[in-house]
Amino acid sequence: MTPIFFTDRNLGNLIPKLLRKTGINVEKHSDHFPDDARDEEWLTEVGRRNWYCLTHDRRIRYKPNEKDAVMRAGIGLFILIGNATHQELANNLVNTLHKIQRFIEKHNRPFIAKIYRPSKKFRSLSTRRPGNVKLWLSHEEWTKRNIEK
Repeated sequence: MTPIFFTDRNLGNLIPKLLRKTGINVEKHSDHFPDDARDEEWLTEVGRRNWYCLTHDRRIRYKPNEKDAVMRAGIGLFILIGNATHQELANNLVNTLHKIQRFIEKHNRPFIAKIYRPSKKFRSLSTRRPGNVKLWLSHEEWTKRNIEK
């Protein structure tokens, strides 16, 4: 099964457009929700639709209500890491897609993972170099933290 990715509003229009050109199934925020939709609201719907979510919001680790919403909605959330243009972020997603798909096969939802760009050294050697995908928060870890509170 080919995953469907949902792009958060902070990824704009360029990233979904570029990903679609490469054959990746993408749904963008503005096609389904108003700009002022609360994160908890659209996260619930994305989970119901069984989509994976892409965001550039690195601050989610400081927002317990959003982490909780991701876990309760059963979402696989990928955070794009790095100060880069949308073009560079999209290129990294395309180059790293095989690793993202392997990650999806190995990890049950819900989870929060980070997609890193290759180091500057490797980016200078090749524009097609893939980045890395690392688990940041699993459902088990989230549950354990909530029990300990």
